[in-house]
Amino acid sequence: MKERILLQTAALCLGFLIDFFVGDPYSIPHPVVAIGKLISFLDRKLCRGNSNPKDIGRGICTVILVTVISTGIPVLLLEGAWRLHPIVYLILNSIMCWQILAARQLYREGKKVQKALEKGDTEGARYAVSMIVGRDTNVLDENGICRAAVETVAENTSDGVIAPLFWLILFGAAGGFFYKSVNTMDSMLGYKNEKYLYFGRAAARTDDVVNYIPARISALLMILVCPLCRLDAKNAWRIFRRDRYKHASPNSAQTESTCAGALGLRLAGDAIYGGVLHKKEFIGDPIREIEPADITRAGILMYAASLAMLLLGVLIRGLVVLLCF
Repeated sequence: MKERILLQTAALCLGFLIDFFVGDPYSIPHPVVAIGKLISFLDRKLCRGNSNPKDIGRGICTVILVTVISTGIPVLLLEGAWRLHPIVYLILNSIMCWQILAARQLYREGKKVQKALEKGDTEGARYAVSMIVGRDTNVLDENGICRAAVETVAENTSDGVIAPLFWLILFGAAGGFFYKSVNTMDSMLGYKNEKYLYFGRAAARTDDVVNYIPARISALLMILVCPLCRLDAKNAWRIFRRDRYKHASPNSAQTESTCAGALGLRLAGDAIYGGVLHKKEFIGDPIREIEPADITRAGILMYAASLAMLLLGVLIRGLVVLLCF
């Protein structure tokens, strides 16, 4: 057991480093795509739509099937790798940890938006931001595009990086895939529209639960590393305490409010999804006007908080080995 814990910890660090330097190459098949196809298959087979209350049970079945399959396959593969050789186990585990994390991809997509804005290419910036947000981007001006990109980086600091790290630290690669399956289901099914009002409810509620602690850890770590990023930790703490529940989700505004405070910006507000206006509260104070460079600042804050989470996880796992073995 001690050797496994040490190898899992090494794999976690290697996966983080590979993601930092390589990201997600578009040419390599990604397991999350396979998870998405499984969700789409069950959606077609089980969802009746038309706001049918019976879809609640089908939605629960979907959550169970997707999480069991998405977690079970990595468990079996890693067990087989362990039986072959510890080095094989380390390599496979490292690859899995790499595929679960999305820091480099998030930073890279944000930079695409920033570069287009800095060139004055508003249409190019709209297209780039449409790849990472769900709202209608055709109605956004340059400031709106910039805000959308910063909000996405801030929110996904938890969803795409620190929350997966949290589950990786607790349960290894299998825990990471469990989290990614839940998060992917929420992004595909967790809508309050006519089709998914009941069918997607279980996915949305499960995502709220598995993100509850990681979202708050993410926000606190972001505040902690603000001085290292030359950002305003005091204001980040103030806005976090004031605005962290100004979102329909109990988790999304945790990191968004922290980022808004750290950068001295006002984020969120009304947004249009599928041609429908959704009224939302503002998060943060407009201490200054947003600018494209804020996308990079949000990305640096994301990386610093993620590194802090990784170091915390290594420390915790080290203590477990010292105290229990």
